[in-house]
Amino acid sequence: MSTQVAIGLNAVIVAVTEEMPRILTVWREGAAGEPAEEALPFGPLEPETDRTLDRGLRRWVREQTGLDLGYVEQLYTFGDRNRYPGESRGGPREVSVAYLALVREVSVGRGASWRDGYEFFPWEDWRSGRPAIIEGMIAPALRAWIAAAPDTAGRLERRERVEIVFGLSGAPWDGERVLERYELLYEAYLVPEAWRDREATGGAADERRPVPPRRPELLPGRVMALDHRRILATALGRLRGKLKYRPVVFELLPPSFTLLQIQRVVEALAGVRLHKQNFRRLVENAGLVEGTGLQDAQTGGRPAELFVFRREVLRERPAPGVGLPGVRRG
Repeated sequence: MSTQVAIGLNAVIVAVTEEMPRILTVWREGAAGEPAEEALPFGPLEPETDRTLDRGLRRWVREQTGLDLGYVEQLYTFGDRNRYPGESRGGPREVSVAYLALVREVSVGRGASWRDGYEFFPWEDWRSGRPAIIEGMIAPALRAWIAAAPDTAGRLERRERVEIVFGLSGAPWDGERVLERYELLYEAYLVPEAWRDREATGGAADERRPVPPRRPELLPGRVMALDHRRILATALGRLRGKLKYRPVVFELLPPSFTLLQIQRVVEALAGVRLHKQNFRRLVENAGLVEGTGLQDAQTGGRPAELFVFRREVLRERPAPGVGLPGVRRG
């Protein structure tokens, strides 16, 4: 077992365009004979030249995508054993410090692409009602996984997790449990990464989860390199939570905007529809915005008033988020 540790940096870069969360991705070269894989922007920390982790991250993103980041916050540190396949073959243990960045979508350099966020997690978008994939594929597959538990206690434990995490059997859907849902699907071998990691590590990634007796039908969704879809799930769950107590949504909007534009960005990130009047009442009563006296004539209908973010609210309130008032359930 290697005692070396390598530090890497990852960036989850999110924009919202045409009512869709957009994720900036790059391509990671595979090992000898293996195809390239879609990944989050990433790179190793250069201890001699990167004075801070933040600066190292910004440098890697600039080199790989041509994008200069604005708002950035540290997301989480990922360091599980065998998260990089080379570790099981004597390579260093890879620890990655991930960051969340919010931007407006712009053209990026060659080799980088913007992807619709729900291509990675098609079960997370409830704006048109409960996604068909949950009842059509996920629930039956997880019921089979429950039944395959070795004993009664294991079946009860699995059933409780499944119902809580995926909102089944009357349990409510919690939009912030994005990572828990992906982790559960990974544990049940329902996503391609679970089988890929098992093969790449020679089974070293299966220390705590039994392999199913036969390979189940795998769920749709864009696959990412290494554990990058897990990192992305962490970021989406964090972002959904932050909507309630931080004005992060305004990082994704132009300097002036309509109230409907704010609502559509929040809905895109949260994956749910909101009641229009309740949302507007909350945003205005909370002092998050102020009118400009100007009208947006490009709405396709009656001109709508343009607003700007009212920065004074950061001094007035400890948690100036937009929340999710009046969620409309499909």
